[in-house]
Amino acid sequence: MTRREKTMDSNNCEIRPERFEDYREVEGLVRESFWNVYRPGCLEHYVIHVLREDPAFVKELDFVMVLNRRLIGQNMFMRTVIHADDGRVIPVLTMGPICITPELKRRGYGKKLLDYSLDKAAAMGYGAVLFEGNIGFYGHSGFTYARSFGIRYHDLPEGADDSFFLCKELAPGYLDGITGVYQTPPGYYVDDAAAEEFDKSFPPKEKLKLPGQIFD
Repeated sequence: MTRREKTMDSNNCEIRPERFEDYREVEGLVRESFWNVYRPGCLEHYVIHVLREDPAFVKELDFVMVLNRRLIGQNMFMRTVIHADDGRVIPVLTMGPICITPELKRRGYGKKLLDYSLDKAAAMGYGAVLFEGNIGFYGHSGFTYARSFGIRYHDLPEGADDSFFLCKELAPGYLDGITGVYQTPPGYYVDDAAAEEFDKSFPPKEKLKLPGQIFD
């Protein structure tokens, strides 16, 4: 790693739309970033592969980050809804997978990419983003617990820990007077066997069971 990469180099850092020719490299980046994090191996590189063809995918909000001509990060958004308790269906966004190449994490690149993409989503007129993530990181970009807006995570039992479920209004007041249940887009629920087959097209990596993983 060069000295210039040790802190965020804004001069040589570009955020731009993902291109078709980026797809395989982005999938490899996502694979490296999520490997053995939440489960032995990962599914996220297959998730992004599938979501690009999903009707809920927002192509205009599909971004990559490039540093010194090297692809180091990505983020994408999907359209979804809140089923409000009063019967309304409220359009919102969800986000991810989002990642920065592992060796450049915690250097400011992730926040720069996140804030840029959120600004673009707001400029397009979207009202709110709901997302599963860590408040310790995403709180710095204006996310808070979705429960503070009266929004509940689908299929989560009453009283269960919902601290993973975050929300950010892109249009102030967009969720005023709304309580209800958020719906994860069905495209995120990929088939494990299909993901395993897809992974075989990448160089072999060792799957490890590690502390802190939430899936077997």
